[in-house]
Amino acid sequence: MKYPLFFCFIFSATLNSGYAQDATVLAQKVKAKLATVNDYQAHGVMKTDVSFMKVPPSEVTIYYKKPNKFRIKKQDGITVTPKGGVSINLNSIIAGDNYAAVNAGSGNINGMAVTIIKLLPLEENSEVVVSTLYIDEKKLLIYKATTTTKDNGTYEMEMVYGKFAEWGLPDKVTFIFNTKDYKLPKGLAFDYDSGTHPADPNASKPTKGKVEILYSNYTINKGVDESLFQ
Repeated sequence: MKYPLFFCFIFSATLNSGYAQDATVLAQKVKAKLATVNDYQAHGVMKTDVSFMKVPPSEVTIYYKKPNKFRIKKQDGITVTPKGGVSINLNSIIAGDNYAAVNAGSGNINGMAVTIIKLLPLEENSEVVVSTLYIDEKKLLIYKATTTTKDNGTYEMEMVYGKFAEWGLPDKVTFIFNTKDYKLPKGLAFDYDSGTHPADPNASKPTKGKVEILYSNYTINKGVDESLFQ
């Protein structure tokens, strides 16, 4: 009677191992596609929707340089750089190899079938606890990423792709976060604070904030000066 249970255990372990291997392979393929972009300079419009901030839409220039340098500069010269484990750059979410990739099943994003994998950092002091990616396996595109951090709660990124999909670069990124958990970058609240705040800052119900970037064009692999990230 013990043998059937033993073989069931072996089969289950092998099956789970196969899933883990598939997740690792998929993560590596997506990373390889994103790695074809060494740098870029992009232009777009950033829209911010946060209850206690009045922020008009603003033209922005976005700079990226491999492996993880990323900067958003507004038309008025103000630089917006998320702090801690928060990133609105796909390359930094899946960069490196110091994580375990685990299959988490399948799902649907706007009528599109996606494979779900979780990335678990192997470093104990990592600010990121877990990232969940929703991937189109055929196109190797991440359509949604949910990241849980130690200090900034959980935030989501949703991507829409168009003419730059072959590079893995989105036409639109929507960054969604809980304003109660998220620590705004220094200077951002000062620059945009309208003087009004949520009626009850201690309310238990989290308030969603949203930042949307609509990209109009990218200049890819033409070089980006280091001074732009200082």
